[in-house]
Amino acid sequence: MNPPSLPRRNPIAAFFVGLWDVMNFTRRLILNLLFFGLLLLLLIIFAAAVVRGSGIKPLQERTTLVIAPEGRLVEQFSADPVTRALAKAMGDSAADEVQLRDLVRAIEAASEDKHIERVLLQLDKLQPAGHASLRELARALAGLRAAGKQVVGFGEGVGQAQYLLLAQADEVYLDPMGGLLLEGLGRYRQYYRQGLQEKLGVDVHLFKVGEYKSAAEPFVLDAASPESKEADLYWMNDLWQRYLADVAAARGLDPAQLAAGIDQLPAGLAAAGGDLAKYALEQKLVDGLMTREQVLELLAERGVADEDSDLGVRSIGLAGYLQQLDAKRMPLDKRPQVAVIVAAGEITGGDQPAGSIGGESTSALLRQARDDDDVKAVVLRVDSPGGEVFASEQIRREVALLKEAGKPVVVSMGDLAASGGYWISMNADRIYADPSTITGSIGIFGLIPNFTRSLDKIGVHTDGVGTTRFAGAFDVTRPLDPEVGEIVQSVINKGYADFIGKVAAARGKPVEAIDEVARGRVWSGAQASERGLVDALGGLDDAVADAAQRATLGEEGKYRVRYIEKAATPFAQFMSGMAASRVGSALLQDSGLARVALARAMPETEAQLRFVERALADRNGTPVKSLAYCFCGL
Repeated sequence: MNPPSLPRRNPIAAFFVGLWDVMNFTRRLILNLLFFGLLLLLLIIFAAAVVRGSGIKPLQERTTLVIAPEGRLVEQFSADPVTRALAKAMGDSAADEVQLRDLVRAIEAASEDKHIERVLLQLDKLQPAGHASLRELARALAGLRAAGKQVVGFGEGVGQAQYLLLAQADEVYLDPMGGLLLEGLGRYRQYYRQGLQEKLGVDVHLFKVGEYKSAAEPFVLDAASPESKEADLYWMNDLWQRYLADVAAARGLDPAQLAAGIDQLPAGLAAAGGDLAKYALEQKLVDGLMTREQVLELLAERGVADEDSDLGVRSIGLAGYLQQLDAKRMPLDKRPQVAVIVAAGEITGGDQPAGSIGGESTSALLRQARDDDDVKAVVLRVDSPGGEVFASEQIRREVALLKEAGKPVVVSMGDLAASGGYWISMNADRIYADPSTITGSIGIFGLIPNFTRSLDKIGVHTDGVGTTRFAGAFDVTRPLDPEVGEIVQSVINKGYADFIGKVAAARGKPVEAIDEVARGRVWSGAQASERGLVDALGGLDDAVADAAQRATLGEEGKYRVRYIEKAATPFAQFMSGMAASRVGSALLQDSGLARVALARAMPETEAQLRFVERALADRNGTPVKSLAYCFCGL
C-alpha cells in the first residue's frame, strides 16, 4: 500500500520559504564568521601582548632614565587593570595615576643599575597628594645622587609640590617662558550654614565630642571656629618649616632666605619685570633657563646621541624601565615574606574596590596574610582620612588577630592617617610616620540634616502615626525631637569613649592622657611622635625593616616584600594585556563602544560632600551612625 501523498506546496509560498531559508543560512554564516573573526583577532592581540612583554630589549650602557610621570600620585591604583588599560589606550589623561611604590622602586633600582648613567626629572604633570609621600620620593632621589648618578631636573610650569622633588637634582632648569612660585601652605573650605539654613531651609544637627573636631563645621557655621584655625595653623606651620628646610638643604640655601623671597614676592617680581622664570633664577631656585630642546641637547652631549629616539638621546621612560624591572623578578621566590597591605582612601563598610578601604575587603586581605604560612610579618600602609567607625573597628580587630597569630604588624603612615585612619593603626606593634604626615584627629561626630522647613516652602508636609514616640523619629522630613538628639549624642559620646579607650589600651597610657591629645585635634607626624601617638619617624622602608626584624627574618635580601592586593581575574588580565598592546590600543582609540563602557566603569573622584552623602544614606541598619573622619588634607 502506497503512503498517502503530501499536499503540494503552493509555488509562490515555496519560493518565499526557500528565500527565507537562504537568508537565514546567510545570516548565521555571517554571524559565525564575525564571531570567529573577532575571536581570532583577540587571540592575535593577546599573543602580540605576550610577545611584547617577553621580548623586552636589554638596556644599553649609558642610558638616560626619563622620569616624567603624569597623573595623581597614589598609594594604590583606584581603578582595576582593565579600566586603566582602556583609559591609557584612549588617551584619557584624567584617569592617570602613578603609584608611589613604582616611582620609589624605579629610582632605587636606577641608583644601582650600571646601565643608567643619569636621570632626567620632568614633573610638571605629576599631581602629588601630600608632603609625606613627596619626602619619601625626595629621600630616594637623594640616594640616587649619593650613588653617583647625575640627576637633571627640568620644568615648564612647576608647582610648589613638584619643586620639592626637582630641588633634589644636581641641576635644575626652567623654561624661559615657564613659571615657578613658592607660596606657602593654605587650607580654606566653603561653609554652607547660611545657604543651607537660610536659603534652602535645611537644618543640620551636628553631634560631636572634642572642640577640635572640625570635620563637619562647614555644615553648621559660616566660618572656621577659633579652635579649628588654631589647630590647623599649628600643624601647617610645622609642615611648612620642614618644607623650607628640605628645599634649602637640597639647594644649599638658607631657609630664611626662601621665606624672605616669598614675603617680598610683589616687589621682587616687579623688579624682575613680572618674569617668574627670571625671579626663580635670581632666588637661586633654578640653575638656568633653557627650553626642553636645549636640555635634551645638553643630555645628548653628555650621554649618547640617538637619532632613533624621540628625545635625541639614548633613553628609557619610566614605564619601560618598570617593565625591565618586572622582567628580572624571580617567578618562584621561596624566601619568607613581609606582606604590605595598603589601606588607602575613605573607610566605608562592605567590600570596596582598590583605592578605597572596605570594612570587609580590607579585613579579608589581612586574613589572607594571617592564613598564608609564607607571610611572617605585615606592614599596613595607611593613607586615609578615616570614615565609618564600625568598618574601622572591623579592620582593627583583624590587626589584633594577626598579632595573636604571632605575626608582627607594623604601620607605616603615608600622607594622611587621621581619625578612622588612626583607629585602624593604633593596635600595631609599632607605628611609623613621616614628620609631615597628617594624623591624630581622634574624635567622633554625627550629622543629621532636617528638611522640614525646606519642604514647607513648597507646601509638602509629613504626617502619620507610630507605635512608639520614637518610631520614625529619625525621618529627616520630620522635626528632630530634642530627646532624639540626646540619643544621638549618647551614641557619639560612647563612640569617643571607645576610641580613646582603645588608643589608651594600645598605647599603654591612661585614658586621661590620651584625651588631652585627642578631642579631634590634628597633628603632624612629628607632633604626634612628641605626644606618644606615633612610635618612630620614618618611611615605608623603615617599617618593612622593623617588621622583618620582629619576625627574625635576617637582613635585607633574606626576605621578600610582597604586596597583598585583590587579584585581577583572568579576563581582566587578558583585557588589560590586549588594551596595552599596540593593536588593541589602536582599535580602542576609535571604539565608541569602549568609550561608553569606560565612562561607566571609571570611578568618580569622591569629594568630601559625597562622603557625607553616603554616610547619611540609610543602609538598613541602625539609624544612628558615628563617623571618624578628618577633612584635613591640603
